[in-house]
Amino acid sequence: MHTDGMFRPDSFEAARERFEEIGPAAQSVVKETAKAMDLDATEYQDRVTGETIEIAREVLFASLLEVNTAPREEFDTWLTDHRYDADSDVELIGSDNVDNVAWHAPPAGLIIATTYQNKRDAAIGTLRRQVFGRAYRDQLGWPAVVALGWRYSRGLTQWRR
Repeated sequence: MHTDGMFRPDSFEAARERFEEIGPAAQSVVKETAKAMDLDATEYQDRVTGETIEIAREVLFASLLEVNTAPREEFDTWLTDHRYDADSDVELIGSDNVDNVAWHAPPAGLIIATTYQNKRDAAIGTLRRQVFGRAYRDQLGWPAVVALGWRYSRGLTQWRR
């Protein structure tokens, strides 16, 4: 088994905290990307919205999630060792007829897994996007941002508490 990524939140509260921490980094990435694209101040104000920053935050969060990869037999063993049932505790994306599995265990709910034959990095990227959408988005989306006390100030073009 191989593990990639920087974190696997053990609770949705821990995920929210990490999501909050990533906000300034997302803002910096968007700002520096806009500079590299030679957007002037007016274009930046017109094109960089709160939604743009939020999408960057979501992408950064998802890209840092811990993902395990292994041959299917090792995945099945991992499930058994962690007391998961392959039929009821796993949402499997992909074909049953391939050799490898990438998976993530969110703090609650189903294990989300995808199968792949050769393109491990592509499978990891796909899985992270799927995991964010299926397990984290509802927990961390706009309502969570507002609940954390963040608001987007268009005039300042940044998130503020």
